Amino acid sequence: MTKLKLATVWLGGCSGCHMSFLDLDEWLIDLAAQVDVVYSPIADIKEYPEGVDIVLVEGAIANEEHLELIHIIRQRTKTIIAFGDCAVTGNVTAMRNPTGNADVSLQLAYIEGADVNQQIPHAPGIVPPLLDKVIPVHYVVPVDIYLPGCPPSAPRIRAALEPLLKGEIPQMEGREMIKFG
Repeated sequence: MTKLKLATVWLGGCSGCHMSFLDLDEWLIDLAAQVDVVYSPIADIKEYPEGVDIVLVEGAIANEEHLELIHIIRQRTKTIIAFGDCAVTGNVTAMRNPTGNADVSLQLAYIEGADVNQQIPHAPGIVPPLLDKVIPVHYVVPVDIYLPGCPPSAPRIRAALEPLLKGEIPQMEGREMIKFG
């Protein structure tokens, strides 16, 4: 039996969706028997691989690195799951959008909000260049499955993944599967 290649990605978000994924507890052992985790913030893998079957994408697109990575993910992945409210709508990550643009947010965070060393980081590699607006995943690439929740519960994550492991499409309907928050 060939195992499916599973990836998880953390973009602009809080990592709560990944914590909820870990709440799958014993089912993670069953999942590990059926998939190879080929990319995840939980594992130290540097480059997103080719031929990924399923990816759970947590978080919104907030900076240029996210924008580049999501295009790579779409090219190399069969099924993209927008994993959690930030990936689906922008949610908390997009709360900076009403401030205007990225420069306003950086000014607020690094100058006005700082007690010491008031300076916006500018050396390459320190802070990836922010996009002016935080956007959900589907604004950039096609998404195959939406898994809302802040974070989605472990049973909801399992209910989305189990059919995919059997080559079926999960039924994302009813309050238990599509409730936000």
